[in-house]
Amino acid sequence: MSKRPYAIDQLISAKAIAAKIEDLAREIETHYAGVDKLVVVGLLRGSFIFIADLVRELDLAIEVDFIEASSYGNETVSSREVRIVKDLRGEIAGRDVLVVEDLVDTGYTLSHVVSLLKSREPKSLHTIVLLDKPARRDVDFKADWIGFEIPDEFVVGFGIDYAQRNRNLPFIGKVRFLD
Repeated sequence: MSKRPYAIDQLISAKAIAAKIEDLAREIETHYAGVDKLVVVGLLRGSFIFIADLVRELDLAIEVDFIEASSYGNETVSSREVRIVKDLRGEIAGRDVLVVEDLVDTGYTLSHVVSLLKSREPKSLHTIVLLDKPARRDVDFKADWIGFEIPDEFVVGFGIDYAQRNRNLPFIGKVRFLD
């Protein structure tokens, strides 16, 4: 990958993200009230900050697991070829599962992962995404909970990267290429 110079313009502030996560956590608690234990599955790597903040807000008994799928590599657009790089460690059959993703754009990755996990026969399976980019959707997929709907922009921050950079930004920023 050739390194293109770029700048980052803030799109969603850290405070707005924190407030949205609190709101989403209350909705999820209401939905899962009475559930013995919720299995929260994070899609690595982009969701790691979102899942950490979300589970700290949840007043539920939870178990956390991770799955890693790749469809981007070091590019700014999805290759549409989804590979499972790391699978779950635990069993989800007969259990309530919440899949946590940072961003859904084409829908290929999340729909692939959801299909794979549904084949393992969980009691229930729902999805939450921090960012939804419906203008890029190629697959008919809608998450159960959505933090923010965003325009068709390449974004970084709050766990989301560009070629393994910018994950540590506390906000969501739009990448603006300078060339």
